Amino acid sequence: MQIHETAIVDPGAKIGNNTKIWHFTHVMPTANVGNNVSIGQNCFIGDNVKIGNNVKIQNNVSLYDGIVVSDDVFIGPSAVFTNVIRPRSEYPTNKNYSKTYLEKGVTIGANSTIVCGVTLEEYCFIGSGTVITKNIPNNALVVGNPGRIIGWVGESGEKLEINGTTGKDLKLGTNYEVVIEGDAIIKVKKL
Repeated sequence: MQIHETAIVDPGAKIGNNTKIWHFTHVMPTANVGNNVSIGQNCFIGDNVKIGNNVKIQNNVSLYDGIVVSDDVFIGPSAVFTNVIRPRSEYPTNKNYSKTYLEKGVTIGANSTIVCGVTLEEYCFIGSGTVITKNIPNNALVVGNPGRIIGWVGESGEKLEINGTTGKDLKLGTNYEVVIEGDAIIKVKKL
């Protein structure tokens, strides 16, 4: 474990083996951070946040109560997360936060915004600057505001080569079943 001298890790926080916490980051007392995690400069990890193993969190990211991050997730610099749907200073939520789930292998690009209460399924890829307001299926490539699916990626992050009802991650040689509804792909499933 490596914690920079300017970082604050409150007593009670659980920090896994080989985890690195960089400059000016604050980890709250009930946070749970897995093994082999890198938390960049100027980050905030709130109470009750759970972070899996092999996660990379770039600079200037705040993860608030209600966020669950699975293994192998990448969160780009200055990505924004929320935990209240309709925040009002005058009418606080009394710590009744919406849950947001980042499943295994998710990538979130720089400056993206993830509105709370959604699930980003395994290996979806959120492009830089995207605003996510709804659940995203596994392996979807999503960009824009609001985010929309523009393609499908394999576990490698490369676009799937799609031929009818099959797809292939050429980098890893992995095959996928492609589910089509009407004339649109609605999901893919690793074979």
